[in-house]
Amino acid sequence: MQESPTTPTPSAPSQSLISTQDPSSTTGQVLSLGPQLSKASVPPPVKSRGPNSGAGVRRMRRIIAEDAEWSLAIVPLLTELCIQNIVKNFQNNPILKQLLPQHQQKVLNYLSPDLPLAVTANLIDDESYWHRCCMHRWPVCHVDSHGGSWKCMFFERHLENLLKHFIPGTTDPAMILDLLPLCKNYVRRIRVDQFLPPVHLPPRPRSGDQSDSGSEGEMEEPTMDHYQLNDLVAGLSQLEELDLVYSVKDCGMNFEWNLFLFTYRDCHSLAATIKECHTLKIFRLTRSKVDDDKARILIHSLLDHPALEELDLSHNLIGDRGVRAAAKLLSHSRLRVLNLANNQVRAPGAQSLAHALAHNTSLLSLNLRLNCIEDEGGQALAHALQTNKCLTTLHLGGNELSEPTATLLSLVLSINTTLTSINLSCNHIGLDGGKQLLEGMSDNKTLLEFDLRLSDVAQESEYLIGQALCANREAARQRALKASHFMSPLTAKGPENPSR
Repeated sequence: MQESPTTPTPSAPSQSLISTQDPSSTTGQVLSLGPQLSKASVPPPVKSRGPNSGAGVRRMRRIIAEDAEWSLAIVPLLTELCIQNIVKNFQNNPILKQLLPQHQQKVLNYLSPDLPLAVTANLIDDESYWHRCCMHRWPVCHVDSHGGSWKCMFFERHLENLLKHFIPGTTDPAMILDLLPLCKNYVRRIRVDQFLPPVHLPPRPRSGDQSDSGSEGEMEEPTMDHYQLNDLVAGLSQLEELDLVYSVKDCGMNFEWNLFLFTYRDCHSLAATIKECHTLKIFRLTRSKVDDDKARILIHSLLDHPALEELDLSHNLIGDRGVRAAAKLLSHSRLRVLNLANNQVRAPGAQSLAHALAHNTSLLSLNLRLNCIEDEGGQALAHALQTNKCLTTLHLGGNELSEPTATLLSLVLSINTTLTSINLSCNHIGLDGGKQLLEGMSDNKTLLEFDLRLSDVAQESEYLIGQALCANREAARQRALKASHFMSPLTAKGPENPSR
């Protein structure tokens, strides 16, 4: 094993000679002894004793930097140092608009998605930054359902999250209202599938004797009103869609029926809110136990609404009285979609809708599935469709319909030119009813969808109806191709390209 080469040290006499000189007299002596001292102190070159001696010398001469990040790289440009400093101090001193576009993009790429909204909301419009914010906070993001804007999606979901976890009497309302100046220009849709009720602690035991015979009904029932949306909606100038469900999710062992109660105070407050929201186009209130009285309160506030286009009150407890109010709404609005699926609508309610539908000129879709209008209500709707010229989609699945309704609908199919989709699934149309519908389809050229599943129609009739639908769809496709071919030369000859 070879020894590493070592550097010999100067001899002891030379060291003592230099160290024992008087400082006042050393100058000349050192100058006179300079050659001798240099020769004695400088070690002679050491000859290599092995093949790896050069590597050993290089290891001894290696420099270890004190800074762990030290490198031989080129010093960063001043521009990069400035950008790093701007990013570091952005929360206290946000500088963005004053920069050049390429420098703005670099700053945005380095900014943290956890910055306060008070700093970023009205300053940053870059979609890539808000994309990072959304992906950082929510693993699954469907930006298409938010108008394709990541910024709108962030503020809408952030506001929805605050509403879903708001506890009346416990949470400070300022937490939501303080957000209004930041999000009012970006929130166009609110979808809340949970409203928490107030937290009620168990009552303290009364002093004195207590009787076990005391009735619990004598105690004052605690209020279960939820968060009132009036102040919030009034500040959202761009709001177009309101989708609400008054229920509680993941309640676990704390389940109580009153957790799912849509109170009268909630109803009156919500009615006043939607009445004053003149930009509202879509209103949905589902799975909230809305009965006839509450439905009439809500619908009355929507009469002559300037912008409402869609009303969805499905999966509630609305009966004929509530549906009569909805029929009146058809005559006092520009409603295009009405969804009353899975309620308690019977024949009288369907007849009220049919009377309004016969004279309506705006409704495009009517959904009454999972009700019980029976043939009396089905025939009334069929009579209305003989004069109606605007409805395109009709859903009557699961309504206890049978052959008499099918007979009238076959007449509708032969003369109606606007219906494109009908659903009669889960009824009792029967063999003869299926033949009647097939006869009506022979003269129809516009219907594209006809659902007859689980309706007791013969397989042959269902197959022939399907063939007629395929022919209608192919004809519609050809018409669309001809229309696009006819329009393309016109667009090519626009104002900038006149024909010569």
